[in-house]
Amino acid sequence: MVNAVILDTRERIYAGILLTGIAYFMFSTQDAFIKLLVAGLSVWQILFIRSATIFIACSVIGGRELLAKSWNSSAFMPMLFRSFLILGAWLCYYNAARYLQLAELTTIYFAAPVIVTILSIFILGENVPLLRWIAVLLGFIGVYVACDPVALGISIPVAMVLVAACLWALSIVLIRKIALYESSMVQMMLNNGFFLIIAGIPLIFVWQTPALSDWLLLIGVGAIGGLGQWALFEGMKRAPVSVIAPFEYTSLVWAFAFGYAIWGDVPRREVFFGAVLIFLAGVVIIVGERFRKAG
Repeated sequence: MVNAVILDTRERIYAGILLTGIAYFMFSTQDAFIKLLVAGLSVWQILFIRSATIFIACSVIGGRELLAKSWNSSAFMPMLFRSFLILGAWLCYYNAARYLQLAELTTIYFAAPVIVTILSIFILGENVPLLRWIAVLLGFIGVYVACDPVALGISIPVAMVLVAACLWALSIVLIRKIALYESSMVQMMLNNGFFLIIAGIPLIFVWQTPALSDWLLLIGVGAIGGLGQWALFEGMKRAPVSVIAPFEYTSLVWAFAFGYAIWGDVPRREVFFGAVLIFLAGVVIIVGERFRKAG
């Protein structure tokens, strides 16, 4: 009986890791599409159409019952709070991007998984074994090596990126807390419903009619983003935050891969070294969980 419980727990954690890995791949694909779109369209417009696509798809799948559950959900206010956390993170991140190099920006922002691990202790009461700390720090070192940043110093843009990382980390911890008692479909309805309103107001002033090719990309962003959200919410149900936090680093590897495939960006040697460290961070988590549960 005990062995069956241990096996079930281990399988749930592995499923959570797999779903989270899929989620960050989807988000990286989505970001590549958005990079193609921002050359001619406002970020607010992209966010609005993305959220509308996901909201409509969820409404078609869940019908009136899902709408009623979402409206009456006990997660309504926590999800609203989380939406403003994400909005704040985006505003800080993209404003700081005007003053920092991409390598600097990415390195600072990827302090988020470390912050997530710390918050998981104080907010969720998770026990974080040494191997998980090693994995988080190994992944961060991998990002640092891949980006090869210059000396940053202390400045307002650096502080803004750190604030963005903290806000995103807190939103991830809230996802885990909410995911334990609310369905993924309800979370998706609330999340994208809020962003429809938030992005809809400035959209009045920045709307541009997209070309057919842009419409296809916009709908693709919504479809891929929706799948990514579902995978992330489902992954959060199955594994502790401190287990899956290091897997956010994989999005950097996908970002470089898409950069090469779409724009012909050739990664530097340091990128490959960093990717190896990020991969090892994931291996440490998986092996550590296997032996910890087995023991």
